[in-house]
Amino acid sequence: MNDEVPHPDQLDGALHPRDTAALIGQAEAQAGFLEAWNSGKLHHAWLLSGPRGVGKATLAWRIARFVLATPDPDAGGMFDTPAPRTLDIDAGHPVARRVASGGEGALKSVTRSVNPDTKRMRKQIVVDDIRALNGFFQMSAADGGRRVVIIDDADVMNVNAANALLKMLEEPPARAILLLISHQPSGLLPTIRSRCRTLRLGRLDPDQMAAALAASGVAVDGDPAALAELSGGSVGGALRLSLMGGLQIYAELIALLSSMPRMDRARAIKLAEAAAQRGAEEKLNLLFTLVDLMLARLARTGATGAPPAIEAARGEAQTLARLAPTPHQGRIWADLAQQVSDRAQHGLAVNLDPAALVLDTLLKIAENAPR
Repeated sequence: MNDEVPHPDQLDGALHPRDTAALIGQAEAQAGFLEAWNSGKLHHAWLLSGPRGVGKATLAWRIARFVLATPDPDAGGMFDTPAPRTLDIDAGHPVARRVASGGEGALKSVTRSVNPDTKRMRKQIVVDDIRALNGFFQMSAADGGRRVVIIDDADVMNVNAANALLKMLEEPPARAILLLISHQPSGLLPTIRSRCRTLRLGRLDPDQMAAALAASGVAVDGDPAALAELSGGSVGGALRLSLMGGLQIYAELIALLSSMPRMDRARAIKLAEAAAQRGAEEKLNLLFTLVDLMLARLARTGATGAPPAIEAARGEAQTLARLAPTPHQGRIWADLAQQVSDRAQHGLAVNLDPAALVLDTLLKIAENAPR
């Protein structure tokens, strides 16, 4: 593989899903595919759906290795072989080695591609990316084996690409399996969804998150339980938070919140200036994501009468309980969350001064804190 080519299906600093050996917490989805395989009724198209970062791409690559390395249940032979009970394929298997090196000719991964004119990564999967599969199917058909296509992710196909894929699903190539990864399947064409069998993946609990982070190959900075809480059970989200210092940013937000309604202005200015530094665009976006999350946790505390069971920062529970003591105050925080989100999106879209935008957001929160 050419390491200089960007991988839109890989979180910067983490292992590619192709190289992630274990999939944790998605036993039901894996069992669903195995049941179809062992029954001899394997569908030609699968929609792997669920929240972002819970292992959909990892499952797709596991399925690809399994399909290409495992004899069909109805292949026959001199001896009967037991039905496989796992998607695991030994790392030393020739298929596994070829997949790891990017040299497996019966496997094709479709992601956003680089525009040859601008030399930049496209924001969508375009029709040429899908049409290229026709050549792949023709070249791979001679050996009579299966062929696997992974589309990561199907949500970013443009209209022409989606229509080209729909045609393939309507007239599927022989012995081909298409694996579509989707974070928001409701945005796909209904005709695409109807031609796929769905495997739904769920969020990970704290124990599963700790195991997944330990297996990620990334030196995780922070409490796995707090990462699971802030990421909503998404391994990808937790890794992003860890790699970008998300727990520290959230702890700073909670510290500021604890000083309200008389906000620590010097501390707020320091946070705003840090988010406004050159090259800090991703951290600025993360900051606003965490502000949205903090306000949502305030609103939930007011509505339920109790803060979340797991603290994502020291002193969070006490601060949330003090600032959201009633359902009425919870509604105030819920309304403010929408206002803050809209203001932030508008400010980022028109390139307002980031420091001023952050400080204005914090002041708005302070204004709504009960006195």
